[in-house]
Amino acid sequence: MPESNKNIINVGPKYIFSYANMTFNLYHANTGEGLLKHSHTVSHLTVTTSGKTVTRKENIYKEMNKDHPPIILKEDEWHEIESLEDGTVFINIFERK
Repeated sequence: MPESNKNIINVGPKYIFSYANMTFNLYHANTGEGLLKHSHTVSHLTVTTSGKTVTRKENIYKEMNKDHPPIILKEDEWHEIESLEDGTVFINIFERK
């Protein structure tokens, strides 16, 4: 089972916007920055659009770049996202209720 990286430098979204009943949180991160271990009461999708990330969750360790398809992060399951390269961009997408 993957371990959480407690050394991630937490970053907030660069942009937050909504479209077609979805909320998009767009992040710009450098190496070692990202989102610390957390969970949500709803599932959401994450995609890396440039650079490289690793997504750790309860049963997964997934390195992602622009060529990797989005992954779904389930509700109530811990996860974290860490940038592995400077200039990384990733997006988390939530359905608005």
